[in-house]
Amino acid sequence: MTREEKSIVIESLVEKLGKYSAFYLTDASTLNAEKTAALRRKCFEMDINMVVVKNTLLAKALEKVNKADADLLKVLEGSTAVMFTNTGKSPAVLIKEFRKNSDKPILKAAYVEECVYVGDNQLDQLVNIKSREELIGDIIMLLQSPAKNVISALQGAAGQKIAGLVKSLEERN
Repeated sequence: MTREEKSIVIESLVEKLGKYSAFYLTDASTLNAEKTAALRRKCFEMDINMVVVKNTLLAKALEKVNKADADLLKVLEGSTAVMFTNTGKSPAVLIKEFRKNSDKPILKAAYVEECVYVGDNQLDQLVNIKSREELIGDIIMLLQSPAKNVISALQGAAGQKIAGLVKSLEERN
């Protein structure tokens, strides 16, 4: 690979690191052609961009975008496939589902919500991460709950009692 080709690959990786908010570093080296094609198909269906890269080129791209965490660089050994996504937990869900029938891909590390997760043992934690939209939905639901309780109380028997008290107070004046 010439210097020009390497610089093109690095720039492509830099572009993807800027475009996607999360990425997973995995090892899918021992998958046969059929299982690799199935993995790529699942990635396409879940809007995950999977790219097999050279570790040195990925390390240079990470340095260019200031994401060259020591823990991420430490796992760049052997075969590395990068899964780029804008939904932080979707690659973890995909890996967990895919490993029901296979022992790979193995999670080396993940960069999600500006946090680094290292090791395959972090997979369950990554599956349970809530997306930004899910967190906003939870907050809205929590904020609506007290208002719904007050409205239902006013519409029920307690509301009739309050209306009766207000009416009797008005009649006194």
